Amino acid sequence: MATSSPARRTARYALLGLLLGSTALTGLAVHAQNAPSPVAPAITLDRAAPAAGFAELVKAVRPAVVTINVSGKQPRTETGMPNPGQGEGRMQGTGSGFIIDAAGFIVTNNHVVDGATRVIVKLEDGRELQARVVGRDSRTDVALLKVEAGAPLPFVALGDSDRAQPGDWVVAMGNPYGLSGTVTTGVVSATGRDIGAGPYDDFIQVDAPINQGNSGGPLFARDGGVIGVNTAIFSPTGGSVGIGFAVPSNMVKRVVVELREKGFVERGFLGVSTQPVNTAMAAALKLPAKGAEAPQGALVAGVENDSPAAKAGLKPGDVVTALDGKAVRNPRDLARSVADLRPGAKADLKLWRDGAEASLRVDIAAQPGTERARPGAEQSNAPRIGVSLMPITPEARASLRLPNDAKGALVQAVEQNSRAQEAGLRRGDVIVGVGTATTDDAEAALRALREANAAGGAVAVRIMRDGKPAFIAVPAAQA
Repeated sequence: MATSSPARRTARYALLGLLLGSTALTGLAVHAQNAPSPVAPAITLDRAAPAAGFAELVKAVRPAVVTINVSGKQPRTETGMPNPGQGEGRMQGTGSGFIIDAAGFIVTNNHVVDGATRVIVKLEDGRELQARVVGRDSRTDVALLKVEAGAPLPFVALGDSDRAQPGDWVVAMGNPYGLSGTVTTGVVSATGRDIGAGPYDDFIQVDAPINQGNSGGPLFARDGGVIGVNTAIFSPTGGSVGIGFAVPSNMVKRVVVELREKGFVERGFLGVSTQPVNTAMAAALKLPAKGAEAPQGALVAGVENDSPAAKAGLKPGDVVTALDGKAVRNPRDLARSVADLRPGAKADLKLWRDGAEASLRVDIAAQPGTERARPGAEQSNAPRIGVSLMPITPEARASLRLPNDAKGALVQAVEQNSRAQEAGLRRGDVIVGVGTATTDDAEAALRALREANAAGGAVAVRIMRDGKPAFIAVPAAQA
């Protein structure tokens, strides 16, 4: 929800990348089953580091490690570029995952399977099985797959990431640069990292070497508990420099439950853009200090029209200090707390307004743009344009300095060597129309693009860039 500086956004786009390739499995709670025996309890280790290293842990988790091969998209490396030595067009990509259920449910990164029309999972015993994408969540970069193996599969359990502390030993297994079964070790460098990837950033930072090939793989503690899914790195070179990031397992647990039940994640929506409260702003707002602590709260910078926040009476200048009795220290706290609420729920907000405490009750709505469609093969045989769209969220509205009443679809990503890239579309553009048709949201834009694309020929896309309107012509697909 917070705004980010241009320098920070530039550094983020240049140096933070998703990890594409293969990776191994998570934690140590491997369950080996022989049908029709009941599910065995999770295997766990003493929390003390093994005297002879991590060989016992690695041997135990290896059967649940899988490689994921996808087709139907242009693969990316850590810097978001096509893999070296590969040409243009729709390519093959590789990632990793881990089995979390004997029935064949597999966790991986969303960016590993995003855009894929075919997903093949290779098991540790050499078998290759076609996988179905049960659901995926781009906001946390988590996806859930399902394979049919004909018999129970060995699997691992997600552990408790809240136990992770800076200095703890961690182990990652994966397939960096095609070297399958690679094991790397290191320590937790930090927890709760905000790397600017989205409002739900809460990454575990580690110094265990993570490279291309580790996407979707596990990060596990020395007792064998899976504490994260390796997702991104910070690197000026494209390779590991000792700064990697993993999605915490406790976040993954919540996402997986919804993906398994519904195929999508439904989150609460408030409809505000917020920013942190610094010392100068706290003084200007007469926000009382709490001893030597830094100022806390989420300062409301903007309120969406007709949103739950607007209906409840929230105003720019309010500082949200608590939600349902839980302290709100910063905009990320507010974003995550609201997202965890079910649409239709009522929430009590504690505020600082005009030099005094106040309270409001708000009816939480469903977050716009929820990915309700289960992923699968493309819906059209027409060649892809090569652009990913998302709704205009409050945080995107703030960072792009869009007016509160701006409508359209935000360009989230442009595929390398695609027609969209050739035309000059960029991440951060807002699509407001296709041809003469106006598109008020992401669903309307996606529908209009598909219809225009299916008709053949060039596609005229109307955008807003840096506050100025423009038309961009996406060229016709080559025969």
